[in-house]
Amino acid sequence: MNYINKKIDGLNPELLHQILDKYSKQSKIVKWDLGASSSRDISVQVQHGKAKQLKGSQRNSMTLRVWNNNKVGITSTSDLTIEGIKKAMQGAIEASFFGNEKDSPDFSSLAKAPLKEIKSNTSHEHGIDELLILLTDAEKKLIETHKSIDSVPYNGLNESYMERIYINSDGANRYMKLSQASIYLYAKAQEENRKPRSAGGIKINTNLEKLDIDSCINETSNKLISHLNYKSIETKKYLICFTPDAFLQLISAFSSMFNARSIIDGVSLMNEDSIGQQVAVKNLNINDEGLHPKNIGAFSFDGEGTPTQDIKLIKSGVLTNLIHSEATARQFGVKPTGHAGLGAKVSVSPDWLVVGKCKNNLDKDHNLTIKNTLKEYILIDELSALHSGVKASQGSFSLPFDGWIVNDGKRTSIDAATVAGDILKILNSIIKIEDEQIVTHQGISPHIWVEDVSITGEA
Repeated sequence: MNYINKKIDGLNPELLHQILDKYSKQSKIVKWDLGASSSRDISVQVQHGKAKQLKGSQRNSMTLRVWNNNKVGITSTSDLTIEGIKKAMQGAIEASFFGNEKDSPDFSSLAKAPLKEIKSNTSHEHGIDELLILLTDAEKKLIETHKSIDSVPYNGLNESYMERIYINSDGANRYMKLSQASIYLYAKAQEENRKPRSAGGIKINTNLEKLDIDSCINETSNKLISHLNYKSIETKKYLICFTPDAFLQLISAFSSMFNARSIIDGVSLMNEDSIGQQVAVKNLNINDEGLHPKNIGAFSFDGEGTPTQDIKLIKSGVLTNLIHSEATARQFGVKPTGHAGLGAKVSVSPDWLVVGKCKNNLDKDHNLTIKNTLKEYILIDELSALHSGVKASQGSFSLPFDGWIVNDGKRTSIDAATVAGDILKILNSIIKIEDEQIVTHQGISPHIWVEDVSITGEA
């Protein structure tokens, strides 16, 4: 059959395997693998009731690796025609002549292991006009919730359809597809003789019908209104309560602690001997649960075909496991964990962090609760400047934040302030982990209380 210059209809693992098998035999290559993804996205943005930006895109990407006399060549392309795949094979073979025999990747030992079945029902596609009507209505409703809200300068409604495959010459054959819809609203309000204030919210679901747009409107409005009455705070150490969003942001910023690749590269706070060390209070648990039912964008396998797995990272305050690719797992003498991306240098990253508490250990202060405490404390809701304010390899951070100072149960928004500290000191200064675990768009966590945290107020 003549496939040349025909575009493959979607990601067809069987057809791709046939094509690559044919070209590899012609090139005398006996070992190869391929990871590919394809997505279709439509998104809209509005401004004062009118369309600001309408976008539609089709994205394809493919990474092909070939093993040629113990050297590996890698090439990437977005051309998923048969001719494009043939050129990718030729490019990978040429690249293999420059490969490093001493640092050669291999197939994941779990690339053909059974996958956990997860629901990946995709919804029917909607027109861009439908998204525009929904977002315009959401903007209008949000502005009408309070007289001081004058605009929603940042917003977006998006619908995506994604496919992923992994195949190799050893018979691995992975395929999965899913859909996702999301809305983001970031509103601005201003009262007379006061600074403008802003706040935002985000919601994600598997499809547009299930997307809770009203909840995003209410969350954004309530948060923004709570920031209208603000004041400056004194620079000193405070009792801090991190909201689930804020604590997950902080842990994610230091996720290199759990990353075997970062440890090997010398850019992690941890080292190869850190497994088994106490790194946090004894009642803290942190897992990576990529297959959690609340993880909307869950794929059942990673870029190397390894099944996505639930990994206990910190158990009772002890660093228990790391996340691995095939190469790092081989170096550490363990199995890959399903967290790898495929590329010239295989990256490793967490999927879905779940923070909880170990029931066998008591909180230092079991009376604290976000719903009932008379102590003065700072409630940190969202951290900013994570790209520049975190030194992951040193463990230090200095980050602006949005939040409130709370006295006798009354919240007052903070004008501007920065929280600073050391991540290991934070983890060892936790005095209360609340029981209720709250689902966010980035993971799951309860409210976390930490004592004696440095806060710099800004006049």
